[in-house]
Amino acid sequence: MSLSQTDPAAGSIPSIAESHHLQSSLMFYRSDNRTIDQLRPVVITPDFITTAEGSVLIEVGNTRVICTASIEETVPQFMRNSGKGWISSEYAMLPRATLTRTPREVAKGRQSGRTHEIQRLIGRSLRTVTDLARLGERTIWIDCDVIQADGGTRTASITGAFVALGLALEKLVDAGTLTSVPLRDFVAAVSVGMVDGEILLDLCYEEDSRADVDMNFVMTAGHKMVEVQATAERQAFDEAQFAKMMAFARQGVQSLIAKQQGVLSRLTLRQ
Repeated sequence: MSLSQTDPAAGSIPSIAESHHLQSSLMFYRSDNRTIDQLRPVVITPDFITTAEGSVLIEVGNTRVICTASIEETVPQFMRNSGKGWISSEYAMLPRATLTRTPREVAKGRQSGRTHEIQRLIGRSLRTVTDLARLGERTIWIDCDVIQADGGTRTASITGAFVALGLALEKLVDAGTLTSVPLRDFVAAVSVGMVDGEILLDLCYEEDSRADVDMNFVMTAGHKMVEVQATAERQAFDEAQFAKMMAFARQGVQSLIAKQQGVLSRLTLRQ
């Protein structure tokens, strides 16, 4: 009898692959006692900032980000008279979001390359799932402010920003400005990495700081890729490892989207 067959007396016997996965999950120790393919606890609190059209506080483990969506009835110069809207993003961290104080970038007179990269990533991710023609000539400004950082701030920002965007767009529909929410799909993001040779989902800072491979996946509810960022810090990875990391990411993103859908329960997407 093969290992994948069932013995009526003993019940179902796991396959070799299942046994290896279970053994790997149990043997690898994570500082917060998660299994290798387990997300940190995720809490999304809507309407966290009452003055914004859409806002959330997203908590992913000890990472906390405030995301707001603000509506402006104008578009950038390059979009004027196009009939289309625009979504832009800004990202920042409080000085004591980290273990030691990080000076505000405004004091330096310019943004860091990291900040510029992240806010462009957030904007791209949201524009990908938004019908800008149906949005009309208006801009949605997304502001993501990290109040506590423990790894995965960019992925948490994307996941929270989508909910803030959805809440803001719902208000435009409620006001009669739009007939329907101009979103094609849900989008969320998660990190995956290799630490000590083991593939892990949703890295906290302690894991991320010593990762051999660090990846960020932005995906839709329809399992489509928006962006994949991959860096081999200390050790290259092969195609099989990449496939496993992508499978972990897909599973994680779908769990995050379920959290988003719980908040945006009124949101109806029209293709």
